[in-house]
Amino acid sequence: MTVLVFLDPAHENGRVADASKPQLMATDQGVTRGDGIFETLLVVDGTPRKLTAHLDRLAVSAEAMDLVIPPAAAWEKAIATAIAEHPPADELAVKLLVTRGVEGAGSPTAWVQAGLPGTSSREQRESGIDVLLLDRGYDSSVAERAPWLLLGAKTLSYAVNMAALRYAKKQDADDVIFTSSDGRVLEGPTSTVLIATVRNGVKTLTTPLLESGILPGTSQGALFKTAAEAGWQLGYGPLEPHDLFEADGVWLVSSIRLMAPVRSIDGKEIPVSRELTEELTGLLVKGSRA
Repeated sequence: MTVLVFLDPAHENGRVADASKPQLMATDQGVTRGDGIFETLLVVDGTPRKLTAHLDRLAVSAEAMDLVIPPAAAWEKAIATAIAEHPPADELAVKLLVTRGVEGAGSPTAWVQAGLPGTSSREQRESGIDVLLLDRGYDSSVAERAPWLLLGAKTLSYAVNMAALRYAKKQDADDVIFTSSDGRVLEGPTSTVLIATVRNGVKTLTTPLLESGILPGTSQGALFKTAAEAGWQLGYGPLEPHDLFEADGVWLVSSIRLMAPVRSIDGKEIPVSRELTEELTGLLVKGSRA
């Protein structure tokens, strides 16, 4: 079951819509141009995880796109309505979506979508994933030179990301880690890359350099906070492919899938530490309750 709740000034808590019927105009710029932004958050036992972080990132994406969106309070009410309208579930995937609206109308289209997460998310948390390294087609400094590419915003323009995932599946892999043309590790199509190293009893958690043109991960941010409190050292790259192969663990991290351990990259086996995965997953869940 999918629940749709549109943010509508005439309905304080959002307007519930029938997900089985068409709801968007064919001329909506989210449809015709992919001109919009979104966030996806996990709801556990009726409680949204990292809600503030997701709303903050939605606002940053909107600012990057010169897009006026409803205030955080309106989103919170619509999210609460969507959760209440959905049958009880241990986990829900809730999407927040905004398009620039119908061309010429001058007002955005905004809605919340709630439904059960795919079964692959839980499976990949438990069994791990095989990934490919794929060239993203730009160097690691392009974000600073060309802000109009919106590399730090979570936009609806996901055609390249989805094409990369389809390519990986044709090669019998599960996911992708993008690299820059100058050899830096970037991110997954729908995830953040994390590596862990343990040297002389010192545990270090590292993610790619944010300035290299990647989306700041809400899960990475939550995990880093609790990991630091637990005594982990933190690092922000830059990372290169050899760092992945030399690490004691590599994960793709996202709000719905949580921590998916990488078991191979380009066919080469990567060590999977259940102990580290369980520890970091626990820290992520703790940090995500905020």
